[in-house]
Amino acid sequence: MQEIERKFLVTSEAFKKQAFKTTTISQGFLNSNKLRAVRIRLTDTQGFITIKGESSSSGLSRYEWEKEIPVNDAKDLLKLCEPGMISKTRYYVNVGQHVFEVDEFYGQNEGLVVAEIELSSENESFLSPDWLGKEVTGEIKYYNAMLIRKPYRKW
Repeated sequence: MQEIERKFLVTSEAFKKQAFKTTTISQGFLNSNKLRAVRIRLTDTQGFITIKGESSSSGLSRYEWEKEIPVNDAKDLLKLCEPGMISKTRYYVNVGQHVFEVDEFYGQNEGLVVAEIELSSENESFLSPDWLGKEVTGEIKYYNAMLIRKPYRKW
C-alpha cells in the first residue's frame, strides 16, 4: 500500500485540548536502512510490525505494509531491535475532513513535537490548524528511524 503523508512541526500545545484520543507508543527498528525500514511498535493495547520502503523524491509517499501482531510478540521483538527506542504519546486530532496524528516525543527526543496527516493524493488540500508550524516532509532527520540514530537532543 502506498502511504502519502505530510509532516509538520508543532508550535503550541493547543492540539492537546482538541485531541479525541491518545495512546502511548514504544517502537524500535529491526532494520533502519533508508531503502527499507522494519519497525516494531507497541501501543497501549496492540502490537504491530511495519515495513516501509524508500521515500519518493518529494518525501510525500512511500510503500508501507503493516500487520497487527500479538502484544507479547511485539514485546519479544522489541528486545531484538537495533539500539535505541522511540517513546512518544500520539494525539489524534480531527481538523476538517482529516485526522492529524501529533507525536510528543520523550527520552532523547524530548522537546520534539511533530504532526502528520495522511492524504489520498499528493495534491490533496487540507485545513491547517493554528498550531501547525514549519513543514518538514521529506526531511530525513525527522524520520523515527533516524531519531534513534541521532536523537533530537543531540542536534
